[in-house]
Amino acid sequence: MRIAFIVGAFPSISETFILTQIAGLHENKYDINIFAQKPTKIEKIHAIYNKFDLASKTRYFPSMPKNYIFRFLKMLYILAIHLPKKPRILIKSLHFIKYGRFCRSLRLFYMSIPFLEVCNAQYDVIHCHHGNSGMIGVLLREIGAIRGPLLTTFHGYDANVLPKKFGSDIYNFLFKKGNLFTVNSHFTGNVIKALGCPEHKIRKLPVGLNIEEYTIQKEVKRNHNKIKILTVGRLVEKKGVEYALKAISQIVSLHPNILYQIVGDGELRFFLEKLSVELNINNNVQFLGWKTQEELKKIYFDADIFMLVSVTAQDGDREGQGLVLQEAQASGLPVIATIHNGFPESVQSDKSAFLVPERDVYAITSRLEYLISNPHIRFNMGLTGRKYVENKFSTTVLQKKLISIYTEVVYKENEVLSTS
Repeated sequence: MRIAFIVGAFPSISETFILTQIAGLHENKYDINIFAQKPTKIEKIHAIYNKFDLASKTRYFPSMPKNYIFRFLKMLYILAIHLPKKPRILIKSLHFIKYGRFCRSLRLFYMSIPFLEVCNAQYDVIHCHHGNSGMIGVLLREIGAIRGPLLTTFHGYDANVLPKKFGSDIYNFLFKKGNLFTVNSHFTGNVIKALGCPEHKIRKLPVGLNIEEYTIQKEVKRNHNKIKILTVGRLVEKKGVEYALKAISQIVSLHPNILYQIVGDGELRFFLEKLSVELNINNNVQFLGWKTQEELKKIYFDADIFMLVSVTAQDGDREGQGLVLQEAQASGLPVIATIHNGFPESVQSDKSAFLVPERDVYAITSRLEYLISNPHIRFNMGLTGRKYVENKFSTTVLQKKLISIYTEVVYKENEVLSTS
């Protein structure tokens, strides 16, 4: 099976699930091509990117000058080079009336360039990660730059925030022309259904992980020198780290030996570091920045409690599934999380995790106090979480489901072609 992935920034250290999915397909001998909007400017790259030489499988859309005059002049230069090769694609990419703002900005024209150099743009499946990539994919297919049935995966920001910015009808064309859509939770499925996606086109497919790569403690930890509490995620409003810090400030007087470790980076880092100083807990808090998946697994193993108290941001941004919840459970950690969107589907409430209301510092503090004081409870919850993830979120199980969705989308496309 030949599969084209259309993605945003690649490889993104905060979207390991896309790397893992692509690497798994590549390892199982699927023919993979990746078309990315831009490279990620990061110092750390996950090992699987190099292990499977995904760089050789990746093409990037050319940069588009911000100045419209320069953008137009560059377009004329590209036309002079490529027009004799595939004139129909380039001319259709400039159909301003039919394709609206994507054409007027010349974005569709620039995004067609990588496909002019592909010998065979016919794929069994075109898999787009995020709704905005789905829009790019469906338009590229419309102008003939790429061919094949289109599957789009929605994750969270694309469903919750972009429609508020650009209008609730932003995906109408995609929902009409796209073949199938996968979502990471029932919550995300209901969101895109409300935006106009036909229910019969929606399939639930959580993001998975390779369970065998995560090690758990074999017995209750006896080291009481430090109790390590861990959060992993981008330092943005929706992650709710502000409320986690406030809960930590309530705990340190009772348990001065706690250490709150925060893995990730983002626009709120300075604010959160400043807040930890103001709360007088900076000696109990470590901001570790981004870590590779290999580094992160060691941090999970060394932790005692995992906390992800996400909230609905002011711009409407919300979590989808919260993959780190599965990573933490796979590592045998008890979880404290919020009653937030897809989170109740990602854990077993009161068995592997405690769920608390958003922004409820008292509830977070209460659950932290309970877990800190009861190491045996932590251990047993961790074992329960590990088994839950093994049964529900293993890449082995979910990749089989993904392949069945690929097969379905191919079948439906062939069915349409045979009746047209």
